[in-house]
Amino acid sequence: MQRYFVTPDNMLEDKAIVRGDDAHHLMRVMRAAPGDKVIVSDGANRECLAEVVELYKENVLLKLLEERPMEGEPKLDVWIAQSLPKGDKLETVIQKGTEIGATAFLPFASARTIVQYDAKKEAKRLDRWRKIAKEAAEQAHRSKVPDVRDAMRWSDVLSAAERAQLALLCYEKESGRQLKDALREAKLDPARGPVLVIVGPEGGFTEEEAAEAERRGCVAVSLGRRILRTETAGLVAAACILYESGEMGG
Repeated sequence: MQRYFVTPDNMLEDKAIVRGDDAHHLMRVMRAAPGDKVIVSDGANRECLAEVVELYKENVLLKLLEERPMEGEPKLDVWIAQSLPKGDKLETVIQKGTEIGATAFLPFASARTIVQYDAKKEAKRLDRWRKIAKEAAEQAHRSKVPDVRDAMRWSDVLSAAERAQLALLCYEKESGRQLKDALREAKLDPARGPVLVIVGPEGGFTEEEAAEAERRGCVAVSLGRRILRTETAGLVAAACILYESGEMGG
């Protein structure tokens, strides 16, 4: 059954209004008609089975039929902090990371980050990232849309790491600590906060950045003997974390 997210102010006690691109999708792509059923969520606290009541030019009115449990979310929060990669690789990370179950994305610039974005493009870029997360969440039947932050500094990532229950630095020079060992030693508990996965740019982290991260409590880990691309590493780590916590059929 098709799923749509609406803002909380468009989801009232007994009705919801689908607007914008989602309304267009519902009317033009799905060819919805009165009486058709969909799932609608405010992305925060409520998810309902709903019925199409009326289709207008730019929005669709739904009648809320029954509340549904929000079962599309992992119990453990996994955040992916990704150093800004070239091209549209971050879009891939957000899309696939959302499908896997990541709950937040923290783009950042580090010493070897090549990409330099024009400040004028900030809002447009962030809007696109968030749209990708929303569409991927709908496709994956998530109950919430992951939080996509605006690009931040390396120091901001380290501050986030200090607040996480476990911060993992994916470091290609780390040959001692394996990811699975770090996860099992940490004895992860959803009540203790998120697990943060930190991934460097195409050129990797500098030795100074790796040392600083470890001083701030990050655990440097290896993802195996093969070197993964920057857009692959965070997805692999997130999947491993959610598998170990029983969220991937493990």
